[in-house]
Amino acid sequence: MPGTDRSSDRRPAIPGRRRLLAGLLSAAAVLAVGCGQPEAVAKPPARNAEAPLALVYNGPQGCAECGPAVADLLRRAPQHYRIEYVGPGTGKPLTAAVLAEAQLYVQPGGGQDLDRTWQDLDDSADALRAWVRNGGSYLGLCFGGYLAGRDPGFGLLPGDTHGYAGSPGSTVPDERDTVIEVSWRGKPRHMYFQDGPAFRLDEGSNATVLATYTNGAPAVAVTPYGKGRVGVSGPHPEADASWYDEKGLANPDGVQMDLAYELIQATVSR
Repeated sequence: MPGTDRSSDRRPAIPGRRRLLAGLLSAAAVLAVGCGQPEAVAKPPARNAEAPLALVYNGPQGCAECGPAVADLLRRAPQHYRIEYVGPGTGKPLTAAVLAEAQLYVQPGGGQDLDRTWQDLDDSADALRAWVRNGGSYLGLCFGGYLAGRDPGFGLLPGDTHGYAGSPGSTVPDERDTVIEVSWRGKPRHMYFQDGPAFRLDEGSNATVLATYTNGAPAVAVTPYGKGRVGVSGPHPEADASWYDEKGLANPDGVQMDLAYELIQATVSR
């Protein structure tokens, strides 16, 4: 994406919070599921010619093109989606009524300040958790993966997140845009990466790890949350050729969307 600075995926406002000390967070830090909020129920997949609806957050964030990039991916996916943008500035707030019409909600990358972004999302958190718990699907990419965690975040994971860059055994020493190798279902693949999270999943959880970083930490995972599902990725499976061109990077596998499509399908499947 020429002219787009994806360095906004960095987390300067919360230094170290998701890194090695993240595991020390107490259970009390988990955001409580609200009581008395409207129980948004996910709409079942469309059974007619109309494509299912995906809501893509496109509120204030550092990467203006991250939401549109995900929207384009979803329109071209094997299961085509209709797209509506939600969040401050879009004219469509993220509410229980809006969620009830959708099959999928996407929190894309591009956030610069997790605490500041959470101020825009906090009022919607109870409605979103209720919607996923009742059958909705949450997809979080990079910054959206961090937001699936907690303190602050939606608290949708059986565990939490921490920064992969600079962690023990990491192949990424800093926050620059790069291409990393992951093990995707046991096979080496390469993905676009910019300071995304790794996932610290509770032992015995029902999470399915689709990919791990070279140090063994989960890089891409799908986990149940009530009747719904949560898919998260530290790398950017949605990155198209323009992302690589802009930063002078090359993917040894070629730029392919199959990993993104597999993650989407795993997130919405029941």
